[in-house]
Amino acid sequence: MASSKDYLDFIMDQLSGLDGISYRAMMGEYVIYFHGKIPAGIYDDRFLVKITPASLALMPDAVREIPYPGGSEMLLVGDVDDRDFLCELLEAMYDELPMPKTKKKR
Repeated sequence: MASSKDYLDFIMDQLSGLDGISYRAMMGEYVIYFHGKIPAGIYDDRFLVKITPASLALMPDAVREIPYPGGSEMLLVGDVDDRDFLCELLEAMYDELPMPKTKKKR
């Protein structure tokens, strides 16, 4: 099941307090970027964040879910209505996230 554009628009509105937030559509789902790093994604209308020390500290009871078959576990953000928390979460995770790998030129 692909994620809806309405859910993407809702999450992006919740994250609108952050500078440098963007997304990329990928096979019916959405990857969330924050200043070039990937902290989260929207999969089957679920907002999932990568597992980092900060995300675990801020959401110690979060459910771990697989975003897609073969994907790595991520944390399900249960309260997507709390825009301040969502912004705090991504900001806390930022320094713990790797920069995306650059594609090699052919």
